[in-house]
Amino acid sequence: MDIRTEKPEDLEAVRNLNIVAFGRENEANLVDRLRGTGSTFSFVAVQSDRIVGHLFFSLVTVEGKCSKNLSILGLAPVAVLPNYQRQGIGTLLIRQGLKECARSGFQAVVVLGHPDFYPRFGFIPASRKGLGCEYDVPDEAFMVLELESGALQDCSGTVKYRSEFSLCE
Repeated sequence: MDIRTEKPEDLEAVRNLNIVAFGRENEANLVDRLRGTGSTFSFVAVQSDRIVGHLFFSLVTVEGKCSKNLSILGLAPVAVLPNYQRQGIGTLLIRQGLKECARSGFQAVVVLGHPDFYPRFGFIPASRKGLGCEYDVPDEAFMVLELESGALQDCSGTVKYRSEFSLCE
């Protein structure tokens, strides 16, 4: 299994993967729109020359009080082809993606996801760090991971996703 940065020649396979994995076009359309903003990180899992998994990060902002200018990413979506699910591919993608985000100087990552899955990577409810989500979601489902220790120490407010997310319904 090879985890690598998405290449231009991967775009069609990544789009198809997201459609198959989610059973609809919403997430694939979201990725296409966000990719056009230029403020994203995209990773693929490749097995036997086939893209079987995809992980996407995009910039988010905090409306509120922060003592410093932070670079924070939102993790979404993560997708694995149905025949390859439950084999640890999503976990490998997330672990490698988080390492690359930290290496690139991002201070934190937020995710709106399953509270039984993301804590294994170090995510905690964002409310513990003074952050809320712009969407009406359960507190335990909106989580944050500091990639730089103490990055969110003097920060509180509402995390805002890019406007492209509001079109993903």
